[in-house]
Amino acid sequence: MSFPNRPTQRSLPISLLRARETVMGPVRDMLQSSGISEQKWRVLRVVEESGPLEQTAIAKAASLLLPSLTRLNKSMVDDGLLHRTEDPNDKRKAIITITDKGRALIQSHTAESDAIFSNITEQFGAERLDDLLDLLEDLQRLKL
Repeated sequence: MSFPNRPTQRSLPISLLRARETVMGPVRDMLQSSGISEQKWRVLRVVEESGPLEQTAIAKAASLLLPSLTRLNKSMVDDGLLHRTEDPNDKRKAIITITDKGRALIQSHTAESDAIFSNITEQFGAERLDDLLDLLEDLQRLKL
């Protein structure tokens, strides 16, 4: 049995990408002033929120492939945003922590970031946004 393709307006992958671009456009504009990519921003936010983490955990939490994260971490360490140490229990692993410079970068964008997400919440509705986030978490748990 063959199923026709859904129109692109009702395609889940395309709709998710469009929604992502709607949300990320203002975030990218915000980050442009500091010259940091959205991927680096995600890494900083994850490490700042969670504390010292092994790279695999950061990659998963920041939705990055491990090889990409490894390259990002190197440049972020070189830029003084992150600090890398060997895991004392497993020398093959690295533990990543955020530096004061990394925290300061996050802090420098706090007001603008809050304004962006307040605007989204106001336009979309707090309850609808919570429902959407719950639904997206449910979607992520699917075993496809």
